[in-house]
Amino acid sequence: MEDIHLHGHEFDMRLKGRLKLSVALTGGFFVFELAGGYVTNSLALMTDAAHNFMDFFALALSWFAIYISELPPTDKRTYGFHRVEVFVSFINSAILLLVTLGIFYEGYHRLFTPEPVKSLGVMAIAAVGLAVNLIVALWLRHFAHSDINIKSAFLHIAGDAAASLGVIAGAATIYYTGWYPVDPLIGAAIGVIIIIGCVSMLKDSSHILLEGVPREIDLNDVMEDIKRTEGVASVHSLHIWSICHNVYALSAHLDILPVQRWRMGEIFGEVNERLAEKHHIFYTTLQAECIGCNQDDIFGKIAHRERRQHLH
Repeated sequence: MEDIHLHGHEFDMRLKGRLKLSVALTGGFFVFELAGGYVTNSLALMTDAAHNFMDFFALALSWFAIYISELPPTDKRTYGFHRVEVFVSFINSAILLLVTLGIFYEGYHRLFTPEPVKSLGVMAIAAVGLAVNLIVALWLRHFAHSDINIKSAFLHIAGDAAASLGVIAGAATIYYTGWYPVDPLIGAAIGVIIIIGCVSMLKDSSHILLEGVPREIDLNDVMEDIKRTEGVASVHSLHIWSICHNVYALSAHLDILPVQRWRMGEIFGEVNERLAEKHHIFYTTLQAECIGCNQDDIFGKIAHRERRQHLH
């Protein structure tokens, strides 16, 4: 069995290599399957190509995330370029959703006016797709245990393997029965899977872009864990957000008991350690002795700068 207990640079290099091969293989097959769907006149095959593109994009995004995380911050992008992957994910999902709706429109017409489909060609192409997905899944299954991005891509691949089986079953039905409506029906079923995935990606991406609290984190639990630290009387102006899909940040004002202010640095250290260990929040900004702060304002309402009108 392959040794997966790798660390640091060696792990990243092995993962980059696997992702590069996976991106090339799924990208190449996407083009092949799309062309094959056109030649065989199979809507199911073309829909599966769109689903395969989701796999290609998920793998490419995971590969891109590794490289983008290595780019240094700049005076214009102090967080670096991590948020690019979220923005690209949002745009890609929106476009793919529109494409899928177009496929549904075409499928609706084919149900009432079925068109001939070259079933043997469809089965052959879908079988190649199943093999590609199984190969990529085997390449990545070990890495999926330790990386949330790779796990997401792995699940995409597993879903597309199931879709390929559906296309093969539909083509076999056409071959033995001549019932052509099964092709748009299979395409519609795969289209539903794509829409569910796109909506999920749109929700996750927009949640991050709108600075929402990460779904994996309970804000009240975080606040209680901070208050458990000896010397912390209360917490306010608490904000938790995602820099990208798996990098979290936090800022908060802590009300330190007067008799404990001499060990403020130690208190901050304890809070940071607990946040990292229990909630995987590694980027924190903590402030104490907040003059003029509203102690009852847990979230620290952000006030817009007063707009002045210059009348002449």
